[in-house]
Amino acid sequence: MLWDYFITISQGISTSLQLTVISLIIAFILAVGLTFLLSMENRVIKAFVNMFITAFTGTPLLIQFFLIYSGPGQFQWLIDSPLWYFFSQAWFCAILALALNSAAYSTLLFHGAVKAIPQGQWETCAALGLSRFQTLKILIPYALKRSIPSYSNEIILVFKGTSLASTIAIMDIMGYARQLYGMEYDALAIYGMAGAIYLIITGIMTLLLRRLEGYILAFERVGAEKS
Repeated sequence: MLWDYFITISQGISTSLQLTVISLIIAFILAVGLTFLLSMENRVIKAFVNMFITAFTGTPLLIQFFLIYSGPGQFQWLIDSPLWYFFSQAWFCAILALALNSAAYSTLLFHGAVKAIPQGQWETCAALGLSRFQTLKILIPYALKRSIPSYSNEIILVFKGTSLASTIAIMDIMGYARQLYGMEYDALAIYGMAGAIYLIITGIMTLLLRRLEGYILAFERVGAEKS
């Protein structure tokens, strides 16, 4: 019985992983761009970026799923536009919700890493006559490397956040678990199996990310040994 549950629910693993990877790629690109904008110290731009961050970090991800999936259908101009092809697709809405939510949290993380850069590095760039934008092009990649340990947690959170995609009819891990529960009504075994699958995958992801962290941050250990 449990094996049958596992076989059924595991059909959604590929969907959950695809949602995770695509959302993270989009979110990372957005977060890096928003980090640049925040670090440029333009008050107007900072206000808009902070509004975006507040909106997506201050509301539950589940509500964001519902707003992005169900909200656009209330605007006739959007329904009549070519954009409706995308907003009528559950896949697009799930990826958009996950990506925007992750981008908001990642921007906070990356910008915090930028602010933690030692003042001496900023002064060195200024002494070389570099503009603010040129300085950021040099220092932000360094900040991103330093934020890898914290960003790995965001990757795990996005994967677990894909479980909410089932609420908008996407057949991921939780989607198959919900469908199976509707037929078997064995909540403890079915949802327990779904939880075990999430636990195993997050465990594997954590091990891989820890290895990646060690590889990326190896330059710091080498520098410390030489000093």
